[in-house]
Amino acid sequence: MKKYANINVTVPEEILLSLRVNDEEFAEQMKMLTALKLFESGKLSVGQAATFAGMDESDFIKLLGKHKVSIFGFTQEIAEDYANA
Repeated sequence: MKKYANINVTVPEEILLSLRVNDEEFAEQMKMLTALKLFESGKLSVGQAATFAGMDESDFIKLLGKHKVSIFGFTQEIAEDYANA
């Protein structure tokens, strides 16, 4: 059985109001976007990031595509260099 750490983050209510989300929705979005960024920076694997985000791997891979993050680690700069070669 996996152990989980509970991390509390204080967010001004005006942020939640501005984003039009409640605290649970914000926490879920924050987990997904943090997992996305940790994967993009090479700190987590696809499986680890998916688990962190509370998603299965196929849904996380779809999230990567939605945010234009390559599963293969290609950056936009590399893609542009390849296109210009």
